[in-house]
Amino acid sequence: MARFLFVVPPMTGHTNPTLAVAAELAARGHEPAWCGYEALLERLLPEGARRFGLEGSLPDGFLEEIGERALKVRGLPGLKFLWEEVLLPLARDMTPGVERAVAEFSPDVIISDQQAFAGAFAARRAGLPWATSATTSADRRISLANIPKVLDWAEERLTELQVELELEPVKEPENSPHRVIVFSTPALCGEMSHHDERYVFVGPSLAPRPEPVPFPYEELLDVPRVFASLGTLNAERGQRFFAALAEGLGDDSDAPGLQVVCVAPGEFGPFPKNFIARPRVPQLDLLPEMDAVICHGGHNTTTEALSNALPLVVCPIKDDQPVVAQQVADSGCGLRLSFTRPRPHHLAEAVDRVLHEPSFKERAQEISESFTAAGGPARAADHLEALAGVTT
Repeated sequence: MARFLFVVPPMTGHTNPTLAVAAELAARGHEPAWCGYEALLERLLPEGARRFGLEGSLPDGFLEEIGERALKVRGLPGLKFLWEEVLLPLARDMTPGVERAVAEFSPDVIISDQQAFAGAFAARRAGLPWATSATTSADRRISLANIPKVLDWAEERLTELQVELELEPVKEPENSPHRVIVFSTPALCGEMSHHDERYVFVGPSLAPRPEPVPFPYEELLDVPRVFASLGTLNAERGQRFFAALAEGLGDDSDAPGLQVVCVAPGEFGPFPKNFIARPRVPQLDLLPEMDAVICHGGHNTTTEALSNALPLVVCPIKDDQPVVAQQVADSGCGLRLSFTRPRPHHLAEAVDRVLHEPSFKERAQEISESFTAAGGPARAADHLEALAGVTT
């Protein structure tokens, strides 16, 4: 038996992919555990999961505040905000608690999310083998490739942070020298020039959500169905987008030709008769019932859609989403549209195309097959066992 410690930031999309990998490790007789902020771990982890919950020393309400402020910034200000006011403060705040968890749990391997630098720092200080959990294929080098000054600025901040923590500075400290486990495949994200033998592409890591969400399945119609979501962090800023979606795809007749399942706050309504709008839905359970997906380009939603061979219309907002959206467009499994200037007729035309032009569905099917072939959580567990020096 080996012990594996997952270090995650306070972000749902960066924690969910670890659940299936940990379940696979547990099924093989190993002991997984998590280290992250207690409020998130308590909500997301399955009952009985071992966790080292951090309270941290950040001001009360910090996580809620950054969530609210993140809704207001995009582009270069958004990137600066992400680094200066989110990732770097989190790294400073998490590192002491992660190091205490390492000392208490004595893991054989640490799996550190690519935005949870504290896990990487703790692994290096303890001299432990570690892997990067790349929950998005749009890593820092790819996301900032077209703005090299910002890339250099981020590198300088990370160098300063490592010196502050009395670590020898290394470039790209978030990327393990042992393994970088990418939850995608080249069929979607392409062949990246900076990838080397450390990078292993395992496809999405999907696991049932521990908290069930009710949904009126009896209201689903026998017509093409489209799932629409802007993700957990972006829905609140989507009022104009959802209004355009309702205008472009709405149908108040008794026999609509299309149905939309929409994840949107209740105050954004009322929606047309052919919409089912809910603030939360059982996304993984619903996607097999859909025919296409409209989303913001969040990595999890995108790969969950493609796992079900669903073509996409992607309207990116910020962070890694423009990169993921471009991967969708370049790979041929969907179309990219503007989020800031949503046009009802553009949305309607794009949805019509991905539903009725066979190439989009065919390419989505090919990417889905690449995900299956990549091995998913089982393949990720194989690599982690190899780092621990054990075999099953």
